[in-house]
Amino acid sequence: MRVVKSFEEYLNEGIVKKISPDKQRAEDLKIEAKRKYELLKRMIDSLGIDDDTANDYVEFCYDIIMFLIRSHMLNQGFASSGKGAHEAEVAFARKLGFDESEIIILDQLRYFRNRILYYGKRFDKEYAEKIIAFTKTISQKLK
Repeated sequence: MRVVKSFEEYLNEGIVKKISPDKQRAEDLKIEAKRKYELLKRMIDSLGIDDDTANDYVEFCYDIIMFLIRSHMLNQGFASSGKGAHEAEVAFARKLGFDESEIIILDQLRYFRNRILYYGKRFDKEYAEKIIAFTKTISQKLK
Protein backbone atom coordinates (compact mmCIF):
# COMPACT_ATOMS: atom_id res chain seq x y z
CA MET A 1 0.00 0.00 0.00
CA ARG A 2 1.04 3.55 -0.54
CA VAL A 3 1.89 6.04 2.18
CA VAL A 4 -1.00 8.32 3.12
CA LYS A 5 -0.10 11.98 2.62
CA SER A 6 -0.33 14.43 5.49
CA PHE A 7 -3.62 16.17 6.20
CA GLU A 8 -1.96 19.52 5.50
CA GLU A 9 -1.15 18.39 1.94
CA TYR A 10 -4.86 17.80 1.31
CA LEU A 11 -5.62 21.20 2.80
CA ASN A 12 -3.01 22.87 0.55
CA GLU A 13 -4.40 21.04 -2.51
CA GLY A 14 -7.92 22.34 -1.79
CA ILE A 15 -9.40 18.88 -1.21
CA VAL A 16 -9.99 19.96 2.39
CA LYS A 17 -11.37 23.38 3.13
CA LYS A 18 -11.49 25.34 6.37
CA ILE A 19 -15.12 26.06 7.27
CA SER A 20 -17.05 27.25 10.29
CA PRO A 21 -17.48 24.34 12.70
CA ASP A 22 -20.79 22.60 12.04
CA LYS A 23 -21.74 21.14 15.41
CA GLN A 24 -25.21 19.99 14.34
CA ARG A 25 -24.01 18.10 11.29
CA ALA A 26 -21.19 16.61 13.37
CA GLU A 27 -23.70 15.41 15.97
CA ASP A 28 -25.96 13.96 13.26
CA LEU A 29 -23.02 11.94 11.90
CA LYS A 30 -22.21 10.63 15.40
CA ILE A 31 -25.83 9.56 15.84
CA GLU A 32 -25.81 7.82 12.45
CA ALA A 33 -22.53 6.05 13.27
CA LYS A 34 -24.01 4.81 16.54
CA ARG A 35 -27.17 3.63 14.76
CA LYS A 36 -25.14 1.74 12.17
CA TYR A 37 -22.91 0.22 14.85
CA GLU A 38 -25.93 -1.04 16.81
CA LEU A 39 -27.43 -2.47 13.63
CA LEU A 40 -24.13 -4.15 12.79
CA LYS A 41 -24.10 -5.83 16.20
CA ARG A 42 -27.69 -7.03 15.73
CA MET A 43 -26.89 -8.39 12.29
CA ILE A 44 -23.86 -10.25 13.61
CA ASP A 45 -25.92 -11.67 16.50
CA SER A 46 -28.66 -12.90 14.19
CA LEU A 47 -26.73 -13.85 11.03
CA GLY A 48 -23.24 -14.52 12.32
CA ILE A 49 -20.13 -13.77 10.33
CA ASP A 50 -19.40 -15.83 7.25
CA ASP A 51 -18.14 -15.36 3.71
CA ASP A 52 -21.66 -14.37 2.54
CA THR A 53 -21.99 -11.50 5.05
CA ALA A 54 -18.35 -10.36 4.98
CA ASN A 55 -18.68 -7.63 2.34
CA ASP A 56 -21.73 -6.08 3.97
CA TYR A 57 -19.98 -5.95 7.34
CA VAL A 58 -16.83 -4.46 5.81
CA GLU A 59 -18.91 -1.70 4.19
CA PHE A 60 -20.78 -1.03 7.44
CA CYS A 61 -17.50 -0.78 9.34
CA TYR A 62 -16.06 1.66 6.84
CA ASP A 63 -19.16 3.86 7.06
CA ILE A 64 -19.14 3.84 10.87
CA ILE A 65 -15.50 4.88 11.11
CA MET A 66 -15.74 7.52 8.40
CA PHE A 67 -18.89 9.07 9.90
CA LEU A 68 -17.03 9.46 13.19
CA ILE A 69 -13.94 10.95 11.51
CA ARG A 70 -16.09 13.38 9.50
CA SER A 71 -17.86 14.35 12.70
CA HIS A 72 -14.54 15.33 14.26
CA MET A 73 -13.52 17.20 11.11
CA LEU A 74 -16.75 19.21 11.14
CA ASN A 75 -16.36 20.00 14.83
CA GLN A 76 -12.87 21.34 14.10
CA GLY A 77 -14.02 23.32 11.06
CA PHE A 78 -12.89 21.14 8.14
CA ALA A 79 -14.72 19.58 5.21
CA SER A 80 -13.37 17.50 2.34
CA SER A 81 -14.85 17.00 -1.11
CA GLY A 82 -14.00 15.75 -4.55
CA LYS A 83 -11.30 13.40 -5.70
CA GLY A 84 -9.14 12.49 -2.74
CA ALA A 85 -11.72 13.41 -0.09
CA HIS A 86 -11.76 9.96 1.49
CA GLU A 87 -7.96 9.82 1.54
CA ALA A 88 -7.96 13.23 3.26
CA GLU A 89 -10.32 11.89 5.92
CA VAL A 90 -7.96 8.96 6.48
CA ALA A 91 -5.10 11.46 6.85
CA PHE A 92 -7.15 13.44 9.39
CA ALA A 93 -7.23 10.33 11.57
CA ARG A 94 -3.59 11.09 12.47
CA LYS A 95 -4.80 14.31 14.10
CA LEU A 96 -7.17 12.18 16.17
CA GLY A 97 -4.36 10.06 17.59
CA PHE A 98 -4.35 7.11 15.19
CA ASP A 99 -0.94 5.50 14.94
CA GLU A 100 0.59 4.60 11.59
CA SER A 101 -0.49 0.95 11.78
CA GLU A 102 -4.10 2.09 12.25
CA ILE A 103 -3.76 4.56 9.37
CA ILE A 104 -2.53 1.73 7.13
CA ILE A 105 -5.49 -0.48 8.08
CA LEU A 106 -7.93 2.40 7.58
CA ASP A 107 -6.48 3.29 4.18
CA GLN A 108 -6.59 -0.36 3.16
CA LEU A 109 -10.22 -0.52 4.30
CA ARG A 110 -10.97 2.58 2.20
CA TYR A 111 -9.34 0.96 -0.82
CA PHE A 112 -11.06 -2.40 -0.30
CA ARG A 113 -14.47 -0.80 0.20
CA ASN A 114 -14.05 0.87 -3.20
CA ARG A 115 -13.12 -2.51 -4.67
CA ILE A 116 -16.42 -3.89 -3.33
CA LEU A 117 -18.48 -0.98 -4.70
CA TYR A 118 -16.92 -0.66 -8.14
CA TYR A 119 -15.46 -4.09 -8.95
CA GLY A 120 -17.52 -6.59 -6.96
CA LYS A 121 -14.48 -7.71 -4.94
CA ARG A 122 -15.36 -10.42 -2.39
CA PHE A 123 -13.89 -10.67 1.09
CA ASP A 124 -13.96 -13.59 3.47
CA LYS A 125 -15.04 -14.17 7.05
CA GLU A 126 -11.51 -13.73 8.42
CA TYR A 127 -11.08 -10.27 6.91
CA ALA A 128 -14.54 -9.22 8.13
CA GLU A 129 -13.72 -10.39 11.66
CA LYS A 130 -10.47 -8.39 11.59
CA ILE A 131 -12.27 -5.24 10.41
CA ILE A 132 -15.12 -5.64 12.90
CA ALA A 133 -12.60 -5.88 15.76
CA PHE A 134 -10.74 -2.85 14.35
CA THR A 135 -14.00 -0.90 14.14
CA LYS A 136 -14.86 -1.71 17.75
CA THR A 137 -11.47 -0.46 18.92
CA ILE A 138 -11.44 2.64 16.73
CA SER A 139 -15.03 3.67 17.44
CA GLN A 140 -14.21 3.70 21.17
CA LYS A 141 -11.18 5.87 20.42
CA LEU A 142 -13.31 8.29 18.39
CA LYS A 143 -16.06 8.84 20.98
